[in-house]
Amino acid sequence: MENESFSATKQTIPLLKPFSMRSFNLSHRIVMAPMARMRSYGNVPQPHAALYYSQRATPGGLLISEATGISETAMAYQNMPGIWRKEQVEAWKPIVNAVHSKGGFFLCQLWHAGRVSHRDCQPNGEAPISSTDKPLAADSSNEYTPPRRLRTDEISTVVNDFRLAARNAIEAGFDGVEIHGAHGYLIDQFMKDTVNDRTDEYGGSLENRCRFTLEVIEAVTNEIGADRVGIRLSPFANYMESGDSEPQKLGIYMAESLNRFEILYCHMVEPRMKTASRTDLVAYGRLFLANPDLPRRFQLEAPLNKYDRT
Repeated sequence: MENESFSATKQTIPLLKPFSMRSFNLSHRIVMAPMARMRSYGNVPQPHAALYYSQRATPGGLLISEATGISETAMAYQNMPGIWRKEQVEAWKPIVNAVHSKGGFFLCQLWHAGRVSHRDCQPNGEAPISSTDKPLAADSSNEYTPPRRLRTDEISTVVNDFRLAARNAIEAGFDGVEIHGAHGYLIDQFMKDTVNDRTDEYGGSLENRCRFTLEVIEAVTNEIGADRVGIRLSPFANYMESGDSEPQKLGIYMAESLNRFEILYCHMVEPRMKTASRTDLVAYGRLFLANPDLPRRFQLEAPLNKYDRT
């Protein structure tokens, strides 16, 4: 159902025009980007998250959750939420319901940090897993434990973790999932040639480096349906020392490969030097944090609260 509150300006402001994305009839094109909150104690989302997300929900608007761990080995930071245990699924349910009560659509971002982690966040204090055993340099605020390279026969287990997490997300009431394939986390660590130094079928050529990503997409779409699955990619980014020597080639290969799965969308993080973009939807992060009523402010051309980067 179209949201009439946007009808007065939707013909003149492109962001406020409706958009049909399969079964998601969006009333506007402003999406809340996934943003880590680190307030999920014991990796269980807390009740206050219902207020946070529902404040930013609009009838026919799309929200993407903070990065949500798919398994014990997925975690990178303290107090990030997960969705591999029943307790976590149950904790997400009232949060999802709060968004739905506002008429919004809500996707769960499925995440595995890979080597961007510390043994204190890992089960039994083990080394984090990755495509490589190359360590990530520490910065002033983080110290990362050198990772353990996944054996070839272990990779299918991680793929299955994504599948089970997707099923759990649907059980929690989410409308679908976004696979986190960006910003130097595990999936990105397989795709990028500055990180992936494998010599098996998951390393070397572009096709081999993207194999893990596509296996995750196939498993998740088979589990919950392609019309409930999106993915976030950042081929041009170098976050967490995860860059690629040919980012445009990587981006094009992944976009073409996604076509055969007919998934819901590809959420692309653009290079910072990009000045013009053709897109169907636009995800806002910091502005949505500082302005819970962001779509309404755009509609009224009202001033925006300035975000506090700290």
